[in-house]
Amino acid sequence: MNEVHSLNAADNQWQFSKIPNIEESNFNKILERFYSLGVAGLTRENIQNSLDGRLTELDEPVVVKIQLGKVNRQAIPGMGSIVQRINSLEGRNGYTKETISHMKASMMSEEVRYISFEDSNTRGLTGAKYGQSNSKEHTWGIYAYNKGVHFEEKDESFEASRGGSHGVGKIASNAASDVHMMFFANCDAEGEQHLGGTIQLIEHKLGDHYYRSTGYFAKLEGSKFMPFENQYDKIFEKTTRGLKIVIPFLRDSFYREDEVIRSVCDSFFVSIMEKKLVVHVNDLVIDADSIDAIVTDSQYYVQEIEAMKKVFTPLYVKTYKNQQPRLIEIPHANTVFQFNLYFNYDERIPKGRVGIIRTIGMKIEDFTVKNNATKPFNAVLIGGIDEDSYLKSLENESHTKISSDDLKDPALTKLAKKFISNLNKEIVKVIDEEMRSHNPVDGKINTSDLLYTMELDFKENLSQSFGTVKIKNGKNIVTSDEDNKAETTPAKVKRKKRENDGAGKPKESGIRRKGKARDKGEDESAAEDQKDEYKINPYRVERLLLHDQEFIQLNLTGSPEVAKAKKCNLKFNIIDGMGKEYIGEFNMKENYSDIIDKNTSNPCVIESDVIKNVSIKNGIVHLQLALKPKYNRSLKFIYYVEV
Repeated sequence: MNEVHSLNAADNQWQFSKIPNIEESNFNKILERFYSLGVAGLTRENIQNSLDGRLTELDEPVVVKIQLGKVNRQAIPGMGSIVQRINSLEGRNGYTKETISHMKASMMSEEVRYISFEDSNTRGLTGAKYGQSNSKEHTWGIYAYNKGVHFEEKDESFEASRGGSHGVGKIASNAASDVHMMFFANCDAEGEQHLGGTIQLIEHKLGDHYYRSTGYFAKLEGSKFMPFENQYDKIFEKTTRGLKIVIPFLRDSFYREDEVIRSVCDSFFVSIMEKKLVVHVNDLVIDADSIDAIVTDSQYYVQEIEAMKKVFTPLYVKTYKNQQPRLIEIPHANTVFQFNLYFNYDERIPKGRVGIIRTIGMKIEDFTVKNNATKPFNAVLIGGIDEDSYLKSLENESHTKISSDDLKDPALTKLAKKFISNLNKEIVKVIDEEMRSHNPVDGKINTSDLLYTMELDFKENLSQSFGTVKIKNGKNIVTSDEDNKAETTPAKVKRKKRENDGAGKPKESGIRRKGKARDKGEDESAAEDQKDEYKINPYRVERLLLHDQEFIQLNLTGSPEVAKAKKCNLKFNIIDGMGKEYIGEFNMKENYSDIIDKNTSNPCVIESDVIKNVSIKNGIVHLQLALKPKYNRSLKFIYYVEV
């Protein structure tokens, strides 16, 4: 322990600016945000930086080599002074005390984990030999010594395509280290090689002076920071033009090769497929030729489409590779944004998502289309330079979501909300079109035999929106909060199906009020028709389709007179996208091979228009239905209970 505390001039390679007193006792909050993103956020940030630094005059992909390994602590520059700094830290609250304690334990390990990101076919940083020059032309000074500053390209189209904009991404590397330390090795166009670094501590006192929280691996010449020439351990070596990030004391939870591989594919599959990017992760090469094999390998991704509910990369790769793009247009202010939408419809997909991609080939987010999260589709959305520039303005600081949340100008916020709303609407049009195309209605519906008279006014629509369930005999099941005891007027719905019998007279509907007297001579089967019929609000229906099975659960507890019944019959009527109901058009026997009552585990009796003798247990009906091959999975139903 004593030798690391005994400092000489050579040990003092980390510079902290002096301050008059300690005013901030917390660690930088951005550290915690990037730490929560895990190794995926770290990988994403550093590859994005490499793509931003690509050589536009070179028609070659950016190459990023990611290495995970271990190194002796003595190979890390300036550890003596860092140990002394960390030992001087004082926590003022539970979080900082815990963090400091963890840093102290981590810094004493003799062998430490590290990860490095080395890029090629990139520009690297310019002006390193000038150090802290404050010149916009010297990107070394901006990257090395300025927090919250994003270097902007003179070429506006190139700047629009770049991933970075918030100027906080560099700290993602600090967040990945147990001691918040990172280094960057640079080789510029002249072949000059330098090494810099940063460490994020808290404001602290050392000796008789107070210091800022951020330390820089640099020499102090006068009042200016200057970089060291790179003559350090091999893991810091960078001999070809470009930049190399090295993160020692890598957190254990980040030391995951398979997660690094997945994060590369998740965020940059378009760049890789378009041959703009090649990534090496230790000995594995991820390029246009190998990405298919990686995303179809169960070592890295779940392969059952039905189970892809959180990670969609295998679907995105397939969609982007196999589907032709269609143009969608989004009006915005005085212009119209145009995007290419690659769209794939597949009944096996449980969660519909749109991968929104920047032109550099980086995915921003798995976009959820409003009210269509469970539709069976997968899509990839890519715009041009103008579209890219606008999406960039909507990104959060970790480049994982578009929203209006970070915009301060109310007018811009309003425009952003409208853009996202219009984007939803245009994608919904495509979803609906594809669903109609893949799921035509079975047979031809003769609408001449259907008569509907709808009498709706504002009050009645309002009552429906509060969940009123219409019962044929005029009673209601109120599905809003049980404390709401007020009577709600049901919507007036008159419906009638004309079916001519032999005498040319319309048949009765077969729905009779409970307690209605039978005509003399009616047999016992007719007695079964003497039931009250209840139309069940969709609010009380849970429906799940899985492979060749369907599960339906009806909650009837809102009506004591229904819930107290022991058994019931069920009827389904088809309903179309306009809310029009088609009575008697759905044949149970043609669509279900068998039906199990989950309350009793017994099979149910299936007739062409009804499921009979279904049990009601604690007000709940629960069925498992085996689907026949001809079953149309896109049909929507209105459910009726007879008791």
